[in-house]
Amino acid sequence: MANREARLAAIRTAFPEGGGVVELPGGDLQTFRVDRRVLPDLARHLKDDPALDFKLLLDVCGVDYPAREERFEVVYHLTSLTHGHRVRLKVAVREGDAVVPSVYGVWKAADWFEREAFDMFGVRFEGHPNLKRILCHPAFQGHALRKDYDPGQRWLLREGEQDEPAWAKEAQENEDHFETQVLNIGPSHPATHGTLRTVVRLDGELITKAETEIGYLHRCFEKMSETHTWNQVIPYTDRLNYCSAMMNGVGYALAVESMLGVEAPPRAQVIRLILSELSRIMDHIVDVGANLNDVGAMTPFLYMYQAREELYSVLEACCGSRLTMSYVRIGGLSADTPPDFEDSVRYLLRRIPKLVDDMETLITENRIFRGRTEGVGAISAEDAVDWGWTGPCLRATGVAYDVRKAYPYLAYDTYDFKVPIAHAGDTYARYLVRVEELRQSLRIVEQALERLEPGPVIVDNHNVALPPKEEVYTEMESLIWHFKLIMEGMKVPAGEKYGYTEAANGELGYYIVSDGGGKPYRIKVRPPCFAIFQAFPHILEGHMVADTVAIMSSLNIIAGELDR
Repeated sequence: MANREARLAAIRTAFPEGGGVVELPGGDLQTFRVDRRVLPDLARHLKDDPALDFKLLLDVCGVDYPAREERFEVVYHLTSLTHGHRVRLKVAVREGDAVVPSVYGVWKAADWFEREAFDMFGVRFEGHPNLKRILCHPAFQGHALRKDYDPGQRWLLREGEQDEPAWAKEAQENEDHFETQVLNIGPSHPATHGTLRTVVRLDGELITKAETEIGYLHRCFEKMSETHTWNQVIPYTDRLNYCSAMMNGVGYALAVESMLGVEAPPRAQVIRLILSELSRIMDHIVDVGANLNDVGAMTPFLYMYQAREELYSVLEACCGSRLTMSYVRIGGLSADTPPDFEDSVRYLLRRIPKLVDDMETLITENRIFRGRTEGVGAISAEDAVDWGWTGPCLRATGVAYDVRKAYPYLAYDTYDFKVPIAHAGDTYARYLVRVEELRQSLRIVEQALERLEPGPVIVDNHNVALPPKEEVYTEMESLIWHFKLIMEGMKVPAGEKYGYTEAANGELGYYIVSDGGGKPYRIKVRPPCFAIFQAFPHILEGHMVADTVAIMSSLNIIAGELDR
């Protein structure tokens, strides 16, 4: 409470009562309703005042309330890395006057997040330097996340409707650029590891300008979530970062469980933690292995992928699926682990370090690899925070922010592990951080196995979890509960929650709004690589074409998470 009052006092020094900033009661985070006219000044005050120090803008999103006079809310989530504070800002606007000042001039992280809110809701951000659609194509009609938009409506992109950066057209048409050329990298290119397109202007081999285009894999996960029950959303979360799918479901389930006021049984929590850390290892293996392969190191790539396949086998034994598992349930897990689970995990604890050691022997001090990665794609700690970076990419700049340490969940604060950091902020530093995180995750798993005790893996609460199958077949009450949960969904109390966990790429956030019904009213995913990738074209400038491959792989952009 003291921190809450101190934050309010620090805000009131610049915005007294009646100054356009009103604190809203209750809620999971301290929340302020902000008049759009004072938003830019408030944003600057929140960032620059040492007592507040909200330098990390995590997310900007829209919410549609058609019955309200001020139909749209633009919601901002901020955190202070120095104080550990978090706040939420809300700016309400009318449908016919849906214009909000851009905060890009305060936080660069607002760039793509504001474009997304414009794309999905039609809210315009005055002063944004490049306000255009980002997930939907330029010829798309309407705004998909408005409540009156039909979920089944589709708009095809036809030939000639593709957008091009203005500077790319200028370079092709202006005689002053006769010595430069425009090159498309992607969207169908093996080095992009997904459907991503980067347009660059070259002066010889040097990149002088770049712009990135995404949205090729966009399926509007958030719209689909509004038409399904709370548990039916879980398979969709798997398809966000599909390289570590378990972590997506865990983060979502924890957020909904917090709204319900329920907690998964101890055994389920330990299993969630073990499989999340194994998934983190798998994800880092994909990134490190692909990065090595892209710069020409094929042999260590095979070492890493051998470990990855053996990890997948353990997860497959738990749920029957290797890539997208749908193993989590709100309130626990879909089933218990197989009898040989502990033995299989202990085998991995012995097996993986040897494979990582072999890879490091070949790579870490390799002169060719270091020549391709040191000083390449470097970013300062200040810029990384300003762009909204989290996870290994941020920690490679020297910022030791990890949700597991800063805001522990799943009892992470009771485990002994370190948060690896580097300081160069370049491609090589990102490699070093991920390799050490592999080892720290193994350390966590080893401790978690010692805590794995027998017990249930899902709550005994039929308002949340399906009754056991044998009871459904023999008891009328259980049959009724089963029917209601399947057909209507569990009832999550009305309210809002921003839940966040440390996924493989950084802070994975779920901003969830419930109206008390059996389906989510609004789910906004804060995908960590979305904030990271928006800085990519700016990092590229001044580098060579060949560097784009090394830089992109080191950022670990997963198209499913990026586009949703």
